[in-house]
Amino acid sequence: MELSWQPLLLTFKLALLTTLVLVIVGIPLAYWLASWESRWKHILQTLVSMPLVLPPTVLGFYLLVAFNPANAFGKFLESTFNLRLVFSFEGLVVASVIYSLPFMVNPIQAGFQSLPSSLGEASFTLGKSKLQTFLHVLLPNIKPSLLTGIVISFAHTVGEFGVILMIGGSIPGETRVASIAIYNEVEALNYGTANFYSLILFGITFSILFMVYLVNRKYLKAF
Repeated sequence: MELSWQPLLLTFKLALLTTLVLVIVGIPLAYWLASWESRWKHILQTLVSMPLVLPPTVLGFYLLVAFNPANAFGKFLESTFNLRLVFSFEGLVVASVIYSLPFMVNPIQAGFQSLPSSLGEASFTLGKSKLQTFLHVLLPNIKPSLLTGIVISFAHTVGEFGVILMIGGSIPGETRVASIAIYNEVEALNYGTANFYSLILFGITFSILFMVYLVNRKYLKAF
């Protein structure tokens, strides 16, 4: 049984980078969706949430077509930024951010929507700016939603398969994450190696989610 830690390390590197990008992008987007009133809001909300129900292979296929250097957008990225997103780790990050976006945005948006409008109004009355109100008043009051979004996005990225396979393939050290490695080992009838990868992913994701539930339970009890 040949064991390599490389797919696992690549998996957690991908999950960490994806989660970091989602924090930067997802929190402002969630706040905007929670506070924005427009008839176009539902269209944007639908687009953000589509990865929840869209088959991963469908999303992966269209990303593969879009990022292909043979097409206009992929050619533009490669010629302008020297960025090739098909069958590369950078492509996995972009695809993972798109695929996991609703897992970050939806719980945080629900957290913002649960806050009373009087909370922000009181902050403005005390002379706080919009940014100060956002950072020091609103965000601290949705800690369970933030934690849920961050952890579920991380765990979801760890378990990705269809999108990763379509956009990245199975290049050792570049795109062969643990889920792809498990698939390859099962195809090769190497069940012992597949079990090794599977048990580690199972144990880590179970531990992370269990801690989230415990932390959120303690937080809710405190209030």
